Amino acid sequence: MKKLLTAFFAIMLTGCANLHHEAFLNELPNEEKRDSELGRKIIEEFEASMSLDEPYRLDSESSVQDGVPQGAITKYQWGKSKIYPGSSRDYWIYVPKQYKPNEPACLMVFQDGGIYLNSPGVIAPTTVFDNLIHSKEMPVTIGVFINPGNPGPYDPIWDNVRGKNGKLVQEFKNRSFEYDSTDDKYARFLIEEIIPSISKKYNLVDYPDGRAICGFSSGGICAFNVAWHRPDYFAKVISHCGSFTNVALSSSQGGHLYPDIVRRTARNDIKVFLQAGSNDADTIWGNWKIANEQMAAALKFRNYDLNYVMGKGGHTLKHAGSIFPETMRWIWSDRL
Repeated sequence: MKKLLTAFFAIMLTGCANLHHEAFLNELPNEEKRDSELGRKIIEEFEASMSLDEPYRLDSESSVQDGVPQGAITKYQWGKSKIYPGSSRDYWIYVPKQYKPNEPACLMVFQDGGIYLNSPGVIAPTTVFDNLIHSKEMPVTIGVFINPGNPGPYDPIWDNVRGKNGKLVQEFKNRSFEYDSTDDKYARFLIEEIIPSISKKYNLVDYPDGRAICGFSSGGICAFNVAWHRPDYFAKVISHCGSFTNVALSSSQGGHLYPDIVRRTARNDIKVFLQAGSNDADTIWGNWKIANEQMAAALKFRNYDLNYVMGKGGHTLKHAGSIFPETMRWIWSDRL
């Protein structure tokens, strides 16, 4: 758990790098511009939300089971992006044992892929895939677990915060730029660069109902944003503690705008699973619990195919992990 919290803190610290950006600083009240400890306060707020003793545990469906074939996970690196030039990132491809090259497989893309793959006791997505594919409760699905870009275009964070946290801020500098922006750039990155490369190795479905996208925190709003811009490509979204808050570089582009956008826009044909926690973070960027409630209400108003689950947790994957098998059954129920 300590390693997991360290990784989460690293991710949130890079989000604080936005406060170093002139465009963001110009939108802050004067008292916040003067507060050199603002970054530290934000980290402390997230630390409290991420250190709760939550009542969630993984069950047998998240454990390796006798007689169930296990898929293979292979690590790759992407360092030739034209959409995010100068960035590089690790990504992993999970291929279930049941995959057959002559039969197209469904696709599921996880943002912050390293976190999803390396959180023992918290969430076990590939083991759940193994078990549910074996029991025919979800289709044969290839998983892509992709990290944010590094080095990215921004300095890590203020010197005082960087000094207190050492190496925590040396990775994923491009995360907020990629995940919290609400334009179509990250969708284009996946659809024009990553997935075509994977399609050269594996036979993937060519219809949106066979593609899902998932993420935690800023990765959650990123997942929704991708499907929102490209419902013709991704028709299934899973958001865990999604950051539908004002974390982006500019308040004119943050995820906090989505509830209003959803209400005012004709319904897209996407299926959405939202998980949130009643003890999630409350910072200058917004309140995560309230933001997810507003997002769920907007989706319900527009009659989306929505499954909204509010738990008792904080800003972690503990609740998400405990219900991940049921989440997969629901998200893929129309493909069985």
